Amino acid sequence: MYRFGHFGVSLLVFAPIGFLLVTAGAVELAFVTGATMVWLSTLPDVDHKLPYVTHRGPTHSLLFAAFVGGVFAAVGVFLERNLGLVVTVDGVGTVGLGAFGFLLGSVTVVAHLLGDVITPMGVNFLWPLSTKRYSLSLTPAKSTVWNYGLFALGVFAVAAATVVAIRGL
Repeated sequence: MYRFGHFGVSLLVFAPIGFLLVTAGAVELAFVTGATMVWLSTLPDVDHKLPYVTHRGPTHSLLFAAFVGGVFAAVGVFLERNLGLVVTVDGVGTVGLGAFGFLLGSVTVVAHLLGDVITPMGVNFLWPLSTKRYSLSLTPAKSTVWNYGLFALGVFAVAAATVVAIRGL
């Protein structure tokens, strides 16, 4: 997938998360979560700029998702301990920013992997334990129709989830 395709997949993955956060009264957290997921939706493609790192290698794995989740968790713990930031969610209570950070970071990378698994090149989810690439071979990464179609579908999904969450349908 290209940039807009990854934006769209990230929005599709975010839509149910955003719905749950908005219905739980954490509107600001929903906004920050969605913005972060879209902003970092192409993070695994940093491998294009890294010497000696093959495209869709280490940065396109569940290990990288866990690594990014760990970095986000550390930032969350820092914010909690040093700035006193906490998030209160209706019906749940206080949410630990470390745990939430881990989920946000790892889900952001997994959303990218979902966008790439539909292309013929696929992804190696289990790098470095395996060399097997998984692919649904639905479309080439460069397909304009698929990239902008996924983007439009993602925007629609977030809009629909927002309307349903706000109206309480």
